[in-house]
Amino acid sequence: MKKYYAELIGTYMMVFCGTGAIVINQELNGVITHPGIAATFGLIVAAVIYALGDVSGAHINPAVTIAFAMRKVFPVKEVIPYIVSQSIGAVLASLSLHLLFPLNEQLGGTMPAGSIMQSFVLEILLTFS
Repeated sequence: MKKYYAELIGTYMMVFCGTGAIVINQELNGVITHPGIAATFGLIVAAVIYALGDVSGAHINPAVTIAFAMRKVFPVKEVIPYIVSQSIGAVLASLSLHLLFPLNEQLGGTMPAGSIMQSFVLEILLTFS
């Protein structure tokens, strides 16, 4: 059970701090900047790995959990509980940010800058690159 709580807490921390940096950047008209947001994500991931890595492996992302399972270095039976824990952590972090910034409509969401077709093509290209 400890490893599931560790994933929940680790994912909460990553989403709260990383997405929180985006929200604060939006609120304060770009004062944090893109490199600041990237540094925030990098530092919180490093902190979570150091703090919780021994407990759960600090996947803190379903993509990491699935990749480890596909490489057969992580038990498949643990994938669903890990993803559920990570999802709960992410939702709780997002709810926390919503409570702290109720007037922010984007809450750190990525919004397309171009047309729907441009965005679709870019997503496809980035997925397969």
